[in-house]
Formats: sequence, structure tokens, C-alpha cells
Amino acid sequence: MGSNADQFVRFVNVQKSYDGQILVVKNFNVDVATGEFLTMLGPSGSGKTTCLMMLAGFESSTHGEIILDGQSINNVAPHKRDIGMVFQNYALFPHMTVAENLAFPLQVRRVPKSEIGTKVKRALEMVRLGDFGNRRPAQLSGGQQQRVAVARALVFEPKLVLMDEPLGALDKNLREEMQYEIKHIHEDLGVTMVYVTHDQSEALTMSNRIAVFEDGIVQQLAAPEVLYEKPDNAFVAGFIGENNRLMGEVKAIDGDICSVELEGGGGVIEALKVNVGAVGDRTTLSLRPERVEVNPPSGKFPNRCGAKVEELIYLGDHIRARATVSGNSDFIIKVPNAFGHTHLKRGETVDLGWAADDCRALDA
Repeated sequence: MGSNADQFVRFVNVQKSYDGQILVVKNFNVDVATGEFLTMLGPSGSGKTTCLMMLAGFESSTHGEIILDGQSINNVAPHKRDIGMVFQNYALFPHMTVAENLAFPLQVRRVPKSEIGTKVKRALEMVRLGDFGNRRPAQLSGGQQQRVAVARALVFEPKLVLMDEPLGALDKNLREEMQYEIKHIHEDLGVTMVYVTHDQSEALTMSNRIAVFEDGIVQQLAAPEVLYEKPDNAFVAGFIGENNRLMGEVKAIDGDICSVELEGGGGVIEALKVNVGAVGDRTTLSLRPERVEVNPPSGKFPNRCGAKVEELIYLGDHIRARATVSGNSDFIIKVPNAFGHTHLKRGETVDLGWAADDCRALDA
């Protein structure tokens, strides 16, 4: 993302252990540019929340340095870091009105009373709650409470806002609405945001870049489209979006393309050589469901493979077909429903085809 001078947040060789033996964060090195929206994504226990808590000051690092706006903050108290924070449980004061909740962080920072009302009003309008200042949190819906929590994190105009699973308690529709809300606020204000979630669709929707965590290590750090289209390893391919996995053995390598003999008698497949070593290695082939074509014209693709259709699910804009391919009974195909119907039938045998560039040979 550019030179060190461009980086607003820097994690330098950061490690974290709670018991002195097991590292829950292992040698974490990530820079966050000014104005960037970076999401830390991963399953529970992968280390993402611990990294956020170290940045907020609620946890201390065992090793390494955290730098904010050019200054080390390892020994700076949380309330002196000037960071806005949004939690999953909102953490609003129930005995205060919405306006009083927003005024509180301004009062703590000794903002003049003459300015507090203006700043609170501006923050409420930012989250479309301009008429809700006199209500108590208990009088608001979950989505409205979350908007108040976001407004409170922004009201004192911090340069950095941290969000820890802030939408986890909301229902699906409201969660999607708030994703766009937060994304637009970020775009409008240009504030730097670091966001933690285990929801990959949420990360893909909102982020400039995503750091995918597993076992205390960042497996890949890239823009959403790069993570989806060009995963570096089998974990990232499986965690970001829906993904078909076929196991095989590398039989030949020719530049960027390798030939892989599928386990289960599926023949030889050409794939991009991404994360394999040499001929004879086992590999996981990664293939997105929407890149597979059913019964393609002869010669269209270098890769053709027989499949038995096991299940068909109608999802409106496409048919989700589950098939058995080379012994894998969970191979997914997304067939566009462009003309209102498809000709697939459960139990029939079909040919599948796909391009070599759409199939990635990854670690076994």
C-alpha cells in the first residue's frame, strides 16, 4: 500500500500469548493505509479479535510493536489512543438518552459545551437518526441501537475506528442494510476503519482489503476480488465464497500450467500452478461453481469431466446442482436460469467443462 509514511496503522512482528507457551497471534505484520477499510476475517479462535483488542489497547502484545500515526502505542492507555470503538453488544448506557450517549465521549474529552450539541446533531444525522436524540436505547430497534453505537464512535472525529463483529446480533436483512450504511459512512468521511468479522460476505461487501486469519497467521492479505479469484492456498479458497475441491497428483508441469491426475478416476485436468512444488506432489484443485459449464460444445475447454447429478435446488436466478465428480459427491455447479428453466434432471449423467485458468492447483 505504499511507503511507511502512507501507513496510519502498523503491526510490526506482533505476537500474543496468554499462557507464555501457545501463540494465538504469530508474527503479525500488517500495515493499514490512511482512509483504508481493512477487515480481519477468520473463524473463531483464529486470532483476528486479539489483534483488534491489541490495537484498541484492551490487550497488550507479548512481542513486537504497534504504531499509530507514526507513534508507538504499546504503552499508551486505551482512552489516550483517540480511537472510536463499536462492539457487537452496542454497549450503550441504558439510563441515558441517545443524545446523552453521544455527548458522553465529548464530555470526557472536555469538548466545550457550546460545541457538543452541534457535534451530536451532526453525528445523528450521519446515521439517519436526527429525530431520535431524546429516546432511550430500550426504545430503539436493534438496527437503530447499532446506528447509535456507530455515531458514538464517530462523534469525536477520531482518525481510526475499530469494529468488533458489530452486526452479529442483527437479522439478515438488517445486517445487509447496515453493511452498506457503514460502507457509505466510511466513504463519506474517509476515516480509517479496521473491522473484525467471521462473515465472509460481509467482508467482501465492505472492505478495501481483507486479512484472512487461520491459527494466528494471516493466510492472505488482498483486495476482495483477488481473494476470491486468486486464493493463495486451500484454506483461503474454501473460506472465501463457495468452492469445489478435487484431490489429485501432479503429473507434469509446463510453465504456469500443471497436469493433475484426479483421485477417483476422473482423468487428467489442466490447472494453474499456484501452490504446488514438483511432479508427484498431491494437490487440491480449487474451482468456483459458477466457472463450470454443463455439456459445453466440443473443444471449448481443455478440461472435461463426467458428473452424475445428485440434487437440484431452485434459487430463482440460478439452479444450484450438486453432483458427483471423481468420487466427490459435493461438487457444486451454478447453472444460470437466464431463460426461466434448465434442462438438468436428477440422476442423469452430464459432461462438465472449465478453463485451465479457472482451476487453481493448491496445497494438498
